[in-house]
Amino acid sequence: MQDTSKQYDAVIDTCKSLFIKKMSDYGSAWRILRLPSLTDQIFIKAQRIRGLQQNDVRKVDEGEVSEFIGIINYCIMALIQLEKGVVEQPDLSTEAATELYEKQVAITKKLMQDKNHDYGEAWRDMRVSSLTDLILQKLLRVKQIEDNSGKTLVSEGIDANYQDMVNYAIFALIHLKEK
Repeated sequence: MQDTSKQYDAVIDTCKSLFIKKMSDYGSAWRILRLPSLTDQIFIKAQRIRGLQQNDVRKVDEGEVSEFIGIINYCIMALIQLEKGVVEQPDLSTEAATELYEKQVAITKKLMQDKNHDYGEAWRDMRVSSLTDLILQKLLRVKQIEDNSGKTLVSEGIDANYQDMVNYAIFALIHLKEK
């Protein structure tokens, strides 16, 4: 699992670097987004990945990698929004947002390590297309929970679903790099 941890960190370094650059360009404008808006952004990216995987013709010169990075960053933003709440005006410096980003990544990585231990790195034998489908399934679950005002009877909450999506997207990026 040592390789997985290093590979995970390398993917996160790429994602965090882009997050910081976008913070420099746009500030924390994303802080005004409500959770359903973030969920919809993630959904758009996951649908595009599925389309890229199913279609022979691409009309936009961006592949799966940039979309998986987007999924990771939007999920981290959603986890920050869950913790901090939505605001009416951007309120975070790049440094503060980066600290919150790193905090959510640490929590999510710990979840991955625990599950990876229990499942024996089963994701390594999965296809990228299956990871995409699992992300889409998690998104549909999140949408349903959002429609239920965040309430569940027996299921894990929205945060766990966002964390799983981060981890699935990271696994997909590791697979794509290993091709």
